[in-house]
Amino acid sequence: MCAICGIVNFNAAETVDRRIIERMTLAQAHRGPDDHGIFTDGNVGLGHRRLSIIDLEGGKQPIFNEDESIVVVFNGEIYNYAELTSQLKAKGRRFKTNSDTETIVHAYEESGDACVASLRGMFAFALWDRRRRRLLLARDRLGIKPLYYYANNRFLVFASEIKALLEHPAVPREMDHQALDLYLALRYVPGPRTMFRNIFKLEPGRVMTADGAGIRVRKYWDIEYDESHLPEREWLERFATLLEESVRLHLIADVPLGVFLSGGLDSSAMLALTSRIRNNGRVKTFSVGYDASGASGRHAERSNEFAYARAAAGRFGADHYEFRLTARAFAAAIPHVVAHLDEPLADPSCIPLYFLSKLAREHVTVVLSGEGADEVLGGYALYRRILRLEAARRNFGGILRRLAPAARLPVGDRLRAYLRRAALPLENHYRGVVKGVSPEVRLELTGRERWAKTEELLTEIFGAHFRRVGNAGLLNRMLYADAKVWLPENLLLKADKMTMAAALELRVPFLDHKLVELAAAMPDSMKIRGQDGKWILRSTMNGVLPTPILVRRKQGFPSPTAAWLRRELRDFVHDTVLSPSAACRAYFRPAAVESVVHRHETERDDDYQDVWSLVVFEHWRRRFIQGSGHKLATLAS
Repeated sequence: MCAICGIVNFNAAETVDRRIIERMTLAQAHRGPDDHGIFTDGNVGLGHRRLSIIDLEGGKQPIFNEDESIVVVFNGEIYNYAELTSQLKAKGRRFKTNSDTETIVHAYEESGDACVASLRGMFAFALWDRRRRRLLLARDRLGIKPLYYYANNRFLVFASEIKALLEHPAVPREMDHQALDLYLALRYVPGPRTMFRNIFKLEPGRVMTADGAGIRVRKYWDIEYDESHLPEREWLERFATLLEESVRLHLIADVPLGVFLSGGLDSSAMLALTSRIRNNGRVKTFSVGYDASGASGRHAERSNEFAYARAAAGRFGADHYEFRLTARAFAAAIPHVVAHLDEPLADPSCIPLYFLSKLAREHVTVVLSGEGADEVLGGYALYRRILRLEAARRNFGGILRRLAPAARLPVGDRLRAYLRRAALPLENHYRGVVKGVSPEVRLELTGRERWAKTEELLTEIFGAHFRRVGNAGLLNRMLYADAKVWLPENLLLKADKMTMAAALELRVPFLDHKLVELAAAMPDSMKIRGQDGKWILRSTMNGVLPTPILVRRKQGFPSPTAAWLRRELRDFVHDTVLSPSAACRAYFRPAAVESVVHRHETERDDDYQDVWSLVVFEHWRRRFIQGSGHKLATLAS
């Protein structure tokens, strides 16, 4: 795991300033504390920070081909690199290292831009072809590794993190106001946008080329839902075989490795398979929970999953480590976490994940996680609720349409949301598994004109994904939308940034693209059956995991955030979003901001997302737009 960056000046006579590349690499030093490298070639410069995982001695980057006409900087892991290396050597390619990075160079020599199709892993890389004076940027299929860029008519600049782009003196530090309103609706900014005006993400499954003819972006992979008809037994065998193969590949490393363990089905399955592949060797596992000694002790203890994690660790004889997070540490970490995220992401689980990553880094360099299983195998309860809602709409559509006006009455939020969705087709209301700020509160905060524009943008974004898989079933259409929006822009972004803040590499075997393709071909009954999501995974783990873990319902990442914000951190919230100088007062209606805080403090509902979204935005703007806050170089201390 590493960081990359670079500049291409479109005027071939304009030499890249090496000092800018140096600043860009330094801004990402937390991602790669072991080494760094810089390459310049007239109007082009590339930078790299390295976290050494494979070929510790020989894998220094940039890496070249035999005559140094091709140069690459790479962030990620190519899990099938040993197989590719053998194939490329058989074709006459000469390798100077044992690293996975060098396979990219020689695969490009053989296949050009199409080399990405042969790569099995998580990656973002930049390849400079000196003969053609041409840059190739690529991002992995699911968006596990990030890649950002800014371009104008003079230059293109790219990096693994936005903060590195901002080291270029000609990159503006401006907020995208439409992105702010999208953030309120989703708790994150959907790609290719970011919260910065004219700074974009290279979307998953795409390559970008830049040369004298300009910049072009091309999609090289997508999820195809083409249901295959196989006996149930064969589905189970194929899934079990491919899942174990994926875990086996993800265990390749020359450094210590462990597992994030919540005690849920997905992470426990990672532990079970890791233990089996390593012949029951002791695996290091890591869990995070909450201190229950404060005013919100009951809520904190209720959020802890330690008992399940300990049961899983005990079953497989793991060396288990735990961290308990306090309300005080939670609040103190917010500026650091926001600085590492680069964009506002209103998911409070970022903070326990940050501390969990720091704990794990004391013992290992690589961790496996169960992330992605829910999005691939239909694990969220929301999917089952929406399927029931769609069945009701088909059977009782006329009645529901007549009831729809009740969505504007002062009824409870849940009933209002249900009535609103019940009257609309799936593509007109489904916005992913995450719950953002409700339309009613957004209307209150931003006014009708901004609210209407946001609703139009959301319909455009999600509508495009639903149309892309218009012939798929309802479940797969939801899974596809989440794979394209929620997964890369929330779940994987959070996972990458929080682990990399601690110089820890996170691997996600459930998002091996071959496993994703297999799941896409399955009938719904292999994913959801009765009240169970991820049915095929539960069946595969039956008799392997403790029964309480197999039968427990999906918990997400529970936290006492609502109680803490209402009690221990009440003054912190007020000082953040209600102070006279707060940005929230400039970008939203001040009376509405006060109303959001007041409702959170006086109502018993544990929904805290409205307040939390404002808190995160406030700290993001202080750090990145106003330029205040700690410099990132101090954050790891």
